[in-house]
Amino acid sequence: MLIAREGIPLILSLVGIHAIFLASGLISGGPESWLSARLILFSLAALSALLALFSIYFFRDPEREVPEGEKLVVSPADGRILSLDQVEEHSFIGAPAQRASIFMNLFDVHVNRSPIEGTVRFKKYRKGKFFNASLDKSSKENEALTLGIESLNRAHRVLVMQIAGLIARRIVCRVGESDTLKRGERFGMIRYGSRLEVFLPPGSKWRVTAGDRVKAGTSILAELP
Repeated sequence: MLIAREGIPLILSLVGIHAIFLASGLISGGPESWLSARLILFSLAALSALLALFSIYFFRDPEREVPEGEKLVVSPADGRILSLDQVEEHSFIGAPAQRASIFMNLFDVHVNRSPIEGTVRFKKYRKGKFFNASLDKSSKENEALTLGIESLNRAHRVLVMQIAGLIARRIVCRVGESDTLKRGERFGMIRYGSRLEVFLPPGSKWRVTAGDRVKAGTSILAELP
């Protein structure tokens, strides 16, 4: 199992803190007053170990088998489909668009993957608030990063929006304009519970319904027109 590189510094720090507390507890001794100090040190060592284990779990980055098919759109995130609707999208698609909203809870894999193969033509960061990502208002008011991807044959444009949640306070996007992505390729992540929205051109056919669970890079979200 791979670990997302964004989590490695945190995991190493927690392991180091655990080792310091554990070693301090083992070498401490003396009068009875030290017994309570040792108990505190061992408790802190246990807590840091649990945090390190959870961080390893949270930042896991499993390999995925990406389905083949020129017009297939794969899910860019693990999570649950909150809704499928039609909206106006003028920043990149420039027309009515079909939108899927995906909620990632604390226990989902948080690495995001490209829904299609194409070239990044648009990237924009938006400062914002940190409402619960399962709420519809988070789409318009929360901190977000938007990525526009144009298919290699320039026939289709797809927009992906990473939206920070109540706990998430950092959006990571590893690519920039003019970068080329393969379908299912990793492009970033959002920490600790968040939302991701995908905007597709009109005429796309959904392969999922609201309430479905999806996995990034492997679940087929839709088929382009």
